[in-house]
Amino acid sequence: MAIVLLTAPAAWAGPVIVDDLGQRVELAAPARRVIPLYSGLGEIVSAMGLGERLVARTNVDNWPTEALARPSIGTHMRPNMELMLGLKPDLVLQLAGRDAALQSVEAVRNHDIPVAVFVIDDFASLFTAMERIGILLGAEDAARQETARIQARLAAVDKAVEGVQRPSVFFEVRYPNLLAAGKDSMVSEIIRRAGGENVVAQGKKLVRLSEEVLVGLNPEVYLVQQGPMNPAPPHPSGRSHFRTLAAVRSGRVLMVDEALYSRPGPRSVQAVEELATFLHPDRFPKPSSNKDSK
Repeated sequence: MAIVLLTAPAAWAGPVIVDDLGQRVELAAPARRVIPLYSGLGEIVSAMGLGERLVARTNVDNWPTEALARPSIGTHMRPNMELMLGLKPDLVLQLAGRDAALQSVEAVRNHDIPVAVFVIDDFASLFTAMERIGILLGAEDAARQETARIQARLAAVDKAVEGVQRPSVFFEVRYPNLLAAGKDSMVSEIIRRAGGENVVAQGKKLVRLSEEVLVGLNPEVYLVQQGPMNPAPPHPSGRSHFRTLAAVRSGRVLMVDEALYSRPGPRSVQAVEELATFLHPDRFPKPSSNKDSK
């Protein structure tokens, strides 16, 4: 996707960007009262050191811990408009996704509140979103610095996993009614950057699969997310149809935090580091605990 960053024309003093829906977003001044309708976007603002500008959260926001002190305005796709208006935001941030999420965008715009919508499905799109959010907040330097920190951490993982044999990885989004992460997801990007290969080839973010298809894929590594989308998943070793999977037979099963893996944002790099260490422990030796003899 071609991203266009605009500088404000002479007649317009405030920050201006074009979001990922192609909409021009103009502010009279850098935003000071921001409502993120998606957790990862709020985490971007916090990572820039501007968490005090966030005036609300969704009901699943849990990081940083200070977010829990903010009033909840409902869900990512169905925010409470009355509560939002009462908080007087000068900018709303949203992640593009299902139609319901975009319907909430139109409702906000109908109240003359600027909204910026982003599509984030890999680190490249994360960095361009961070850059434009930095412009809207008048914090371009902070955005660049945070991007550089993440890029440096990714580069360290890239170097560590260079030349590795990549195991096939399955990422469970939900069980039962099995739902997997597809190729067009941030999860798939995390798997790739960690030195693995997503065993699900479909070019979608989410893919419905039968257990029979999963058995046929026979992944070498099985990841199970835990969070609102998959609140109490049993371990795959306790599921009768899963016991034949190579991942289960070899014990290469990892239970992971949904907030790290399935919410694109600055902490996605932490997921890469965690998964790379699990997939290739020989490339990430633990520091020695031996003390120098006296």
